Amino acid sequence: MTDFKLLLEALCQAKVEFIVVGGLAAAAHGSARLTQDIDIVYARNEGNLQRICKALANHDPYLRGAPRGLPFRLDVPTLQHGLNFTLETEIGDIDLLGEIAGGGRYEDLLPFSIQLILFGLPILCLGLEKLIVVKRAAGRPKDLEAIAELEALHDEPGSNSG
Repeated sequence: MTDFKLLLEALCQAKVEFIVVGGLAAAAHGSARLTQDIDIVYARNEGNLQRICKALANHDPYLRGAPRGLPFRLDVPTLQHGLNFTLETEIGDIDLLGEIAGGGRYEDLLPFSIQLILFGLPILCLGLEKLIVVKRAAGRPKDLEAIAELEALHDEPGSNSG
């Protein structure tokens, strides 16, 4: 079970530059769908990669679904040589996304992001309009199923459409 609050606190305390996307962003906008992990798009500069490693270091990060014992170390060179990482930690699952379909990189998504309070923390989340675009671009059945609800939330008066 993912402890969303602890994972977000770890990222915020380390001053990681990230934007919440995916199911948690949808939930932040009012979606009733459950999610099992945190999906973030992260800035890929070296300082931020160091902060990501620092934030997750004490939580035993490992490749989700990989058998234990394979050589894996979450460090700056690993992050520099990859782009997207699906990780499990002692406090839950997190997807580190260097870029996403329909949205691009952290820098591309910043103008479409809004700050929301999640678990008492100020967190950048993808706005509803762009969230709908990236869910459609992902094209997975679970994303396509979520679009109708997100569009309804977007059309509500006072929505955080971003």
